[in-house]
Amino acid sequence: MEHTGNEGGPLRDKGEEATGVPDAEVPDSEIFDENISRAMEGVLTEEQQRLLEDLDKEASTRRLSGVVSRCFTLLCIAVSLYHFITALIGTPVVLVHRSLHVGMVLCLGFIMYPFSRRCSYKKVEWWDWLLILLSLAVPAYIWLDYLGVVERAGNPDVPDLLMATLLVLLVLEGSRRMAGWALPILSLVFILYGLFGREMPGIFWHRGYTWMQLSNHFFANTEGIYGTSVSVAASYIFLFILFGAVMSKSGMGAFFNDLAMALAGHTKGGPAKVSVISSGLLGSINGSAIANVVTTGAFTIPLMKKTGYSKTFAGAVEASASVGGQVLPPVMGAAAFIMAEILSMSYSEIIVHAAIPALLYYLGVIIQVQLRAGKEGLVGLPRDRLPRIGAVLRERGHLLLPIGILLYLLLFSGTTVIYSAVITIAATIVVAGLRKSTRMNFKDICDAFADGARQTVSVAMACACVGIIIGTISKTGFGLTMANTIINLGSRSMLFTLFFTMITCMILGMGVPSIPAYIITATIAAPALAKLGVPEVAAHLFAFYYAMFANLTPPVALAAFAAAGLSGGDPVKTGFAAVKLALAGFIVPYMFIYSPQLLLIDTSLLEGLRVAVGACLGVFLISVSVEGYLFTRVVWPLRIIVFAGALCLIDSGIYTDLIGLATLAGLLLIQKFLARRESVRIA
Repeated sequence: MEHTGNEGGPLRDKGEEATGVPDAEVPDSEIFDENISRAMEGVLTEEQQRLLEDLDKEASTRRLSGVVSRCFTLLCIAVSLYHFITALIGTPVVLVHRSLHVGMVLCLGFIMYPFSRRCSYKKVEWWDWLLILLSLAVPAYIWLDYLGVVERAGNPDVPDLLMATLLVLLVLEGSRRMAGWALPILSLVFILYGLFGREMPGIFWHRGYTWMQLSNHFFANTEGIYGTSVSVAASYIFLFILFGAVMSKSGMGAFFNDLAMALAGHTKGGPAKVSVISSGLLGSINGSAIANVVTTGAFTIPLMKKTGYSKTFAGAVEASASVGGQVLPPVMGAAAFIMAEILSMSYSEIIVHAAIPALLYYLGVIIQVQLRAGKEGLVGLPRDRLPRIGAVLRERGHLLLPIGILLYLLLFSGTTVIYSAVITIAATIVVAGLRKSTRMNFKDICDAFADGARQTVSVAMACACVGIIIGTISKTGFGLTMANTIINLGSRSMLFTLFFTMITCMILGMGVPSIPAYIITATIAAPALAKLGVPEVAAHLFAFYYAMFANLTPPVALAAFAAAGLSGGDPVKTGFAAVKLALAGFIVPYMFIYSPQLLLIDTSLLEGLRVAVGACLGVFLISVSVEGYLFTRVVWPLRIIVFAGALCLIDSGIYTDLIGLATLAGLLLIQKFLARRESVRIA
C-alpha cells in the first residue's frame, strides 16, 4: 500500500501476516494532526483554498477589503432579505421580480468576479462599476414601463431592442466570469441557430428570426432569460442555499463530520465510510461537488491514507461520495426544485421518487469501500480517539430538528415549498440558540445571509444564461425536431436511445454545470423519452444523473481532479477509480427506466419492496464484480458471471430475479469454500 514516510504505517488486521505485509499501528498522536482537526471544523489551509479556486471557477472570487468589502456585505444581506421577505409577503409581478433577481445577481457577480485572472482581485475596476449600473438599468426599465414592455412583446420598439440586447450581453459576460466559457459559447451557438435557420440543412432548417424578434423573446416574456430556470433560482434555489448557509454557520458541517466519525470511524476501513457519509449529507445541502470534495476531503483523504488506502483510491472515494450528494434527498443540490417546476409536480413527490436510486448509489460505494478494506486488511481508527455518538448528539444533535421540521412541512403538512423554506430558516436560527456551542449572534446571522447571496450567484447566473438556450429552442421548434428524431430512433431501440441521451448529458456536463446541462437535456430529450413510454420523472432523473456524473468522468473530471490534488494521486487514475466506485450509480438510471417501481411509481408496497431488495442485491453483486473480492479473491471468470447475475437482478422480472438469486447463492458458497480452504492452507 502507498503511504508517505511521515504518515506512519497503515492500520491493518491482525491476521494480515498471511499477505506478507507486516502489522503496524499509527500512533494516535499522528492520526489527528492539527490540519485534520482544523479541517473537521471546516477550516481550510491556504493550499486547499487555492486548489478549490483553481478547479472551481465559482470559488475564484475577489478578496475585497475596507469600505468596499463592508458595502458589498451589506448588499449581499439586502439581496437575501429581499428574497426572504418576498417569499413571506409575496413577490412583485412575475417579470419585474425575475428581472430584479437577475439584476441583483449580475451586480453581485460583477463585484465578486474580475474580468480575467490577470485583473486585480483586490479592487473593483471602473468598467465593473459601469456593468453594475447597466445591470440595474434593465430591471429599472421593466419596473418603470412594465405594461408597455408586455404590450409591445410582439412588436418591440428601439428602447426595447436596446434593453434586450444589453440584457443578453450582460448575462453572457456574467456567466463567462462565473462559470467559464462553455455555457456562453453554447448560448451563442443557439443564438446563431435562431438567426440563420434558413441556411440550416435538413431537419435543422427553420424559418429564421431577426435579432429584434429573438432578443425580445429573451427579454419580454417568461420563455427566455426570465423563464422557468430563473423562476426556480429566484425562489426555491435561493432560499434553500440560504438555508444551507444558515445551517453551516450554526456548525452543521462539523456536526455531520463528527456524527460520521462516531458512526463509522472505528469500523473496517472506517475513514472511507466517514467520507461517504459526511460527503453525502453535506453534498445534498450545498450541491457543489468540488467544494464538497475540498472541505470534507481535507480531513477524510489524509485519514484514509494513514489507515492504508492508496492515494488514488482515497481521492476516488471522496470524489464519488461528493458528487452523489446532488441526487440525495431532501435538497438534491437544487435539481429537485427545477424538476418539480418543469414537471408541475410537488417537491415532496420528487424526493420520494429519487430516494431509492440515491440510496442504491451510496450503497454501491459503501460496499466497495468495505470490500477494499477486507481485501487490503485495513481496520478502523482507534475508538478512544473518536467522538461518541451520545456526546455528539447531546452537543449538536438538536441541529437535526430543522431538517425534521423541513421534511414534515414538505411531506405531511401541505405547506408550500417556499413557505416551508422560510419557516425552516427561521427555525434553524431559533434551534441553534438552544446550546451555546451552536448559538448564532447577530453578526453570525448577518454573515449567513451574506454567504447565502454569494453562494447563489453562480447558480442563478447559469440559470439565466441557460434561458437563452431554452428561449431559442422554444422559438425555433428545435426541441420538437430533436424529440421527433429521438422518438424515431427509440422506435428501433430504446436502449440505444437511452445510451445516446446518456452520452449527450455527459458531454454537456463536461463543460456546463450539472444543473444547466440537466435543463438543456431535459428540454430536448425527456419529452421524447416520455412519448416512448418512459415515466416523465424517470426521464428527468435519467438526464440529471448523467449530467452530474460528468464531474467524475475523465477527461474533464473536476471533482476527481480536486480529490487528486488533496491526495497527491494521479488525476486521471483517480477519475477512473471514481468511475469504478460509482459504477452502480451509472447503472441505476437504467434500472429505474426499465423498473419504474424503484421510483415508487404506480406500485404496491410489496412490489416496491421486492424490486428494491432485488436492486440492492444487484448493487452488491456489481460491487463484488468490480472489486474482485468476497471473503477472498474472486477469479475473473466468476466476476463476469457475477456481473451478469447483477444485471438479472436489475431487471425486475420474476425469472431474472431467480437467476440473480441463484448467482448470489453460488457466489457465497464458492467464496466461503475458497476462504475456508485458504485459511486451512495458511494454518
